Amino acid sequence: MKGYKKGIKYIFMGFLSFCMVLSIAGCNNTKMDASKDRSTSLEIDTGASEDATKMEMWVFVELHSKFYGEMIRRWNQQHPDRQLDIRFVALPYDDMHNKLQMALQSGKGAPDLCDIEVGKFPNFLMGEPQLESLNDVVEPYKDSIVQSRLDLYSKDGNIYGLPTHVGATVMFYNTEILEEAGVDYTQIETWDDYILAGKKVVEETSKSMGVAETNAMWTLSALLAQQSSDYVTDDGKPNVNSKEMIKAMTLIQDMLNEGIIEVCPGGQPDTEEGFGYINEGNVASMVMPLWFMSRFLDYMPDLNGKIAIAPVPVFEKGMPRSVGLGGTGTVVTKTAVDTQLAKEFLAFAKLSEEANMQVWKVLGFDPVNTNLWKNKEITHDEENKFVQYFVNNPFEVLNEVEHEIELIRSLEITPSINNVIGTQVLNDINENGADPEATLNDAQAQLENELGL
Repeated sequence: MKGYKKGIKYIFMGFLSFCMVLSIAGCNNTKMDASKDRSTSLEIDTGASEDATKMEMWVFVELHSKFYGEMIRRWNQQHPDRQLDIRFVALPYDDMHNKLQMALQSGKGAPDLCDIEVGKFPNFLMGEPQLESLNDVVEPYKDSIVQSRLDLYSKDGNIYGLPTHVGATVMFYNTEILEEAGVDYTQIETWDDYILAGKKVVEETSKSMGVAETNAMWTLSALLAQQSSDYVTDDGKPNVNSKEMIKAMTLIQDMLNEGIIEVCPGGQPDTEEGFGYINEGNVASMVMPLWFMSRFLDYMPDLNGKIAIAPVPVFEKGMPRSVGLGGTGTVVTKTAVDTQLAKEFLAFAKLSEEANMQVWKVLGFDPVNTNLWKNKEITHDEENKFVQYFVNNPFEVLNEVEHEIELIRSLEITPSINNVIGTQVLNDINENGADPEATLNDAQAQLENELGL
C-alpha cells in the first residue's frame, strides 16, 4: 500500500453523521447575527484593507471560523498586496451539507470556500466534482504532509479537500485506576494482556477497564484496521460480515459479557454523557483518536495528570497499532470569485508549518505536517497545556506508531455502511447481546439490498 515515506499507511474513515464533529478554536471575538434560515453570520476582524478580495466561507461548527479568522490575519500581514476579507456563515450540520450540494448542482449560491465533514465528503465527489483541484497549491507542501490524509479527499489523481489532522487512534489510560489495581499500562501489548489487566481492575477497584460504543465506530475501526481489513471489498462493495469483522465484534462482546468493559454512557466517549462519566473516574481506558486530547482539557479537568497515552492493543504482536479517524476536508468551489487566491490561502491555512503549529498548540490535534512531529522545541514545550495535562508526551506515541497508522477507505457507499452499523449493528450486539455473526450477516444482506447489489 502506497503512502507517505516508507509505506506509511494513514487514513481515514467517515464516521457517523450524527457524531460530534471536531471543533477548531482560535482567539478572536465573534459577533453573531442569526438569520431566518438558521444560518449565523459571523463578523470577524481579519485586519483586511478596504480593497481586499471579499469571499464567503461556510462552516458547520462556529469555532472553525475563529481559527480561519486568525489565519486570514496572518495571511494579510504576509501578503499586503493580496489581502482577503472572508465573511463566515455557520449553518447546522445537515443544513449546510444539503444546501452546499444543491448550490453546487445548480451552479448558483455556493460559497467560495467550505468545510465538508469526512463522512459527507464522498457525496461531493460523485460524477464531476464541482470543486477546484488543489494539486498545484499542495505541491510545495507535499513532502511534509501525510499523503493519505490528502488521498481521503481525492478522486482520479485530483485533491479536492485539505485536512486538519491525522487523527491517529490510541488508547487513553487512567493511570490512577490502573495503579490502584497494580497494572502497568506500558506492559499491555495485546488484547489478551488487556483482558488480564481488566480483570485485575474490576476485582481491585470495581470499575470498568474500558467502554464499548453503540453509536460510533472508534473501537471497531481500530480492531478491523489492525487485521488489515476494511468495511468494503477491494472492488468497493460492502464487507461487513467478513471474518475480521466477526472477530472484532466477538472480542468486544466477550469483554462485555465478562464484565471487563461496559457500554459507554451516551453511546460513545465523545458525548456529554461520556465526558462526565469518564471525568468521574469510572473507567480505566478508552480507544479514541488523538484529537480526543482536547476533550480532556475542555470537559474532563479532574483527570489532569492522570491520563497516559499508548498504542492500541492488538490481537497479535506485530499487527499495526493505529488507524486515523475523523476529520474535515476544506474545499474551494468552482464558482469562487478568485479560485487561485482562495486555493493559495487554503493551503497556507491548512498545510503550512505555521498553521499546524496553531493546530497543535491551540487544539491539541496531531498535525498533518510531519515536520513538526520531531521538533522537540514544539512537541516538548513544558508551557504547552496538552504536554502539561498528560502523563507522557503525545508525540512520543505518535512517532512510535508512525508507520502503523492504517488505512480504511471512504467510498460513496460508506455513509450507508456507517448508518447500518452505527444505528443497528452496534446496538444489537453490544447493548442487546445479539449473535455477532448472525447480526453481521443480516447487515450485509440489508446493505446489498439497499445498494441494489
